[in-house]
Amino acid sequence: MSNPIFQASVPVFKQMLGGLSDVLAKAEAHAGARNIDANALLQARLFPDMFALTKQVQVACDFAKGVCARLAGVEVPSAEDKEQSFADLQARIQSTLAFIEGLPADKFDGAADRAIVTRPGTPKERRFTGQDYLLHYGLPQFFFHVTTAYALLRHNGVEVGKKDYMGAY
Repeated sequence: MSNPIFQASVPVFKQMLGGLSDVLAKAEAHAGARNIDANALLQARLFPDMFALTKQVQVACDFAKGVCARLAGVEVPSAEDKEQSFADLQARIQSTLAFIEGLPADKFDGAADRAIVTRPGTPKERRFTGQDYLLHYGLPQFFFHVTTAYALLRHNGVEVGKKDYMGAY
């Protein structure tokens, strides 16, 4: 039987990042077809105090790779957050997918009970079991940023729907 923590993480992140990639492709095509400056979409926000689209995608990728790395007990790869175009964001998604796809399922053995500490040594330090980290922190954070990226583009006229958001499953 395969590991339930692996099954509830890697395939879910892969599916949703695939959907995010497809939504971004539609956004880029939308901007090109309507002679819209791509930056108008890349820097779009739902509200002034929220992250722009570019940052939403970066953070979604960070959660996908960070959650999977911590659950697998491996080092979390870092990224510079220097993406400035749709192509850059697509590359970020692809590198995230490559990382999580490269994690063997057996690395997740014992992950449900593994101690996960976020922001160690800071006032924002949080301690979780692997299962609680995945189900009550990692996945909700990831879905928030993927959903917000989708909503930003839909709000700005990109013709995407639920099927696009969901990706292939």
